[in-house]
Amino acid sequence: MAIATEFIDFIVPIETIRQKYPGGWEQCLKDHENLMNGRVWFDEHLFRDGAMGPRDIESIVERWEAMGFEGIVEKDGKKYWKDMCVCEGLFGGATLACDWLGFDPETRSAYLVGTEVGEIVYSNRSYEDKP
Repeated sequence: MAIATEFIDFIVPIETIRQKYPGGWEQCLKDHENLMNGRVWFDEHLFRDGAMGPRDIESIVERWEAMGFEGIVEKDGKKYWKDMCVCEGLFGGATLACDWLGFDPETRSAYLVGTEVGEIVYSNRSYEDKP
């Protein structure tokens, strides 16, 4: 599966959420319940939140970093996304290198590297259909 991207996207692997989010995946769903089918959706591998502007996406990143997620890290002099990734759906992918996230510019969708793209999940997915 893959997730549709729009404007500026904040993406986290669900497995990382299970490991690092206070309360795990179930709490993440509860905390974002009022945003489901609006700016938040997910497939079986990836969770997506989004924003229309840089300040809003920066706020989302900072909130997740405060929970213990690592954002931008440096390795061998290059910056890349670690636990989360910010993508620009309209412009074709991650803002920095992100080795776990693939992007299909034709469908403007993102997927977990090593999985099949398949069906693309848009905002109409119910949070009750959790993986």
